[in-house]
Amino acid sequence: MNKRMHLFTAGAVAVLAGAVTIASCNGPGSPGAQNTATTGTVAVSSDETFAPILQAQVDTFAKLYPNAHIKMSFQSEEKVMLDLINDKVKIAVVSRELNAEEMAYFVKQTIVPRTTRIGIDGLAVVLNRANPDSLFTVAQLADIFTGKTANWSQISGKKSLAAINVVFDANRSSTARFVRDSVTRGAALTKRVFAATSNPALLDYVATHPNAIGVVGVNWISDRDDPTAMTFFNKVRVASITARPNPKPADYIQPFQVYLAEKTPEQLAEHEDLQNYPLRRNLYVISREARAGLGTGFASFVAGKTGQLIFQKSGLLPAQMQARIITTPKL
Repeated sequence: MNKRMHLFTAGAVAVLAGAVTIASCNGPGSPGAQNTATTGTVAVSSDETFAPILQAQVDTFAKLYPNAHIKMSFQSEEKVMLDLINDKVKIAVVSRELNAEEMAYFVKQTIVPRTTRIGIDGLAVVLNRANPDSLFTVAQLADIFTGKTANWSQISGKKSLAAINVVFDANRSSTARFVRDSVTRGAALTKRVFAATSNPALLDYVATHPNAIGVVGVNWISDRDDPTAMTFFNKVRVASITARPNPKPADYIQPFQVYLAEKTPEQLAEHEDLQNYPLRRNLYVISREARAGLGTGFASFVAGKTGQLIFQKSGLLPAQMQARIITTPKL
């Protein structure tokens, strides 16, 4: 009998110990009384790729703690890390951990940064709705992003579209870095690549240019309860991708939560139709705060139960929830 796969999330969500506890000795006139885990002001910088999900986190945190003021900015990954290093912000949200050079800088400054994985993101490959091609292997994407495949006719043989235009959200963005690191494996990107000014601008460009292909964080188009996300989703076509050699049509998958979850070899062996989405990456919050102030409180909130549920609702995968695969008879 055929079976269908369903994704359930289970397990306790870990909260950073003590981060949201306000010391009882902090009276109105005591040092730190105006900057606790739930009061005060702190500057936070996030990769613009994650703007929808992080704005939802900030809005919810502000409703729960009205005396907490998060000054949130959304920038390219490179600018976010520069702001963190230069102490313009206390908290950074990015899709990578600190590299050796950055760690050495903090060590020199006798600062011990704290890095916490808070979610798993998927990069969506988006196309114009007039594009007849929507199934790609990772190898085909590598050829497109390096320019080896320069025309859409090389993909399907159809000549309705001309040269392929590749578009990313910004110069030196995390999505472009991920593509170079994980898809083209260090090979230079095609000369027919350019950066939009933002993720919304990228989605608008793809929606109005039939020969374009773009890469965005899935949270821009995955929250079914967010009218803005659904507006963007309806403008473009999301490609299905597989890393499998000689794939069947059923092997191509989109960045749904069930495919973002990391499966064990046993799960993959038991469920032959199940696989990991190839363009998945971790999401981290990095704190340089020396004491448990508002920045630590916000980081703990995002990593805690409520913050993780916001990730789950948005279409991303919470870092602290384990995937459990259950099969049911197909009706």
